Amino acid sequence: MIIVESQAVGPFFKNGFVVACPRTRDGVLIDPGDEVASLLAFASSEKIRLTEILLTHAHVDHVTGVAAAKRALGVPVSLHHDDLTFYEQAIQYGRLFGLTVEPQPPIDHFYSPDDTFHFGDYEVRPYHTPGHCPGGVCLAVTLTAGPPGAPATAASVGAAGEGLHLFVGDTLFAGSIGRTDLPGANHEVLMHSIRAVLLPFGDEAIVYPGHGPATTIGRERATNPFLQS
Repeated sequence: MIIVESQAVGPFFKNGFVVACPRTRDGVLIDPGDEVASLLAFASSEKIRLTEILLTHAHVDHVTGVAAAKRALGVPVSLHHDDLTFYEQAIQYGRLFGLTVEPQPPIDHFYSPDDTFHFGDYEVRPYHTPGHCPGGVCLAVTLTAGPPGAPATAASVGAAGEGLHLFVGDTLFAGSIGRTDLPGANHEVLMHSIRAVLLPFGDEAIVYPGHGPATTIGRERATNPFLQS
């Protein structure tokens, strides 16, 4: 079974993740923030080799640990291009919260629709889910479903057998949705991303939000008040 380690610390209590293959011990680091040291310590203690830093979006709480992770790992950092401005202004956004944020390293790769990242027996495919911010993505992780470069569709990703793990950033939460009162946010766009991109992954898909506990697509479809109308 896939390894998913989640950590969250103050002041934002934002979830960062180590996701790894139990057979090869290869993995990826998702949204390293203020909890980056504990995530890296977990990877070290479990002998996990992290090969990618993958960002669901670039709000300051999701990127404060990118520089430290890049120094420690020396691996590529990926982001959707539409969130580059937020990423490059992390220092300024940090000041709004009274925080000192160090300069972040340059982005090595901008997601494209046909991207597939592999680690061990697993793969990650990014899906653009704007609304909370322009460059938000869902990172869909599953057992390798096909050759690199195969078309990235919800059906092909969900057909892989072990289960589907969705790292959704701040698009969808257990019982709620992402804020849309921030620069670049749009409620109608967010709801379209949830309904058109996330819900089709199917009720069994496990959802790992950027804040709060994990949930499933089925649970949110049935109980999330924002999805009942």
